[in-house]
Amino acid sequence: MRKVLPSLIALSLFFLPLAACAPGWRLVWRDEFNLPDGSPPDPSNWNYSTGGTGWGNGELQHYTDRLENAHIEDGMLVITALEQDYMGRHYTSARLNTMVKFEFRYGRVEVRARLPNTRGIWPAIWMMPARANYGNWPASGEIDIMEMIGREPFRVYGTLHYGNPHEQSGGFYDLPGGETFAQGFHVFALEWEPDEIRWYVDDILYHREDEWFTSMPGAAYPAPFDQPFYLILNVAVGGTWPGAPDETSTFPQSMWVDYVRVYQK
Repeated sequence: MRKVLPSLIALSLFFLPLAACAPGWRLVWRDEFNLPDGSPPDPSNWNYSTGGTGWGNGELQHYTDRLENAHIEDGMLVITALEQDYMGRHYTSARLNTMVKFEFRYGRVEVRARLPNTRGIWPAIWMMPARANYGNWPASGEIDIMEMIGREPFRVYGTLHYGNPHEQSGGFYDLPGGETFAQGFHVFALEWEPDEIRWYVDDILYHREDEWFTSMPGAAYPAPFDQPFYLILNVAVGGTWPGAPDETSTFPQSMWVDYVRVYQK
C-alpha cells in the first residue's frame, strides 16, 4: 500500500514523537539510521535504484545495492562513490529512494548531512512525483532540495523543474568565509506549501518560489507541485553539469546523512 500523506495527516502518524521544529509542524516520517554498523539502509524505508545508463545526465557511475556503496556507520547513512571498474563503468555509487514506501504532499523536509568534496562529484537530496499525473519528466515536476557540484564545494543549489519544454527556477546558498560543505554537518530543509516552496540551510532562508506551471492542458496552478512526491538521496559522479573528475580528484567520496525528517502542518 502506498503511504500517501495528503494535507491531512494520517491519524496513525500523530503518535510519532516531535523533533525540534518551528511551531505548527508535526513529525510524520523519519529515518535516524540507528542501526548496527555495517547494516544496509532500512529496507522498510528505502529502495535502491541501480544501473549505469548515465541517468539522462551523462553520469559516469554505476549505481549498486552493495554495502560498499551504502551502509550504516556511527548511526548515519553513508553513501560512497568509489573509483573502480564495475559493469562497464569506472565508478560505483548508490541512489536510494522512498517510492511506494513513503510519499507525501506538502510539508517540511529536513536532512542533516555532510557532503563530499572533489572535482566531478554530484551529491543530491531531491524529490520526484509518485505518479506522472501531468506527463513525463519534466512536465510532472522535480523538486531539488539540495545539489552540490564538486567544483563549487562551498555552494548548494535548490531548484524546481517543470513544464514542457523544460523550465527550471531556483537559487543557491554559499557558506561564509570560504568554508566547504565537506567540513561539517549542515541541515538542508525545504518547506513545500500549495502556493510557495522555500529552501533553507541551517534555518537560513535563501530562496523561495511561488510561480511555476505545467504544460498539460487544463491543469491549473499549483500543478505540477500539488501531488505526492517521494524522496531520493544519491551521489553521482560526472555528468553534464558537474563535469568529469580530473587529475586532482580523489576517491572514495561519501555523503554522510545523520537523519531525514518530514513534517506536516
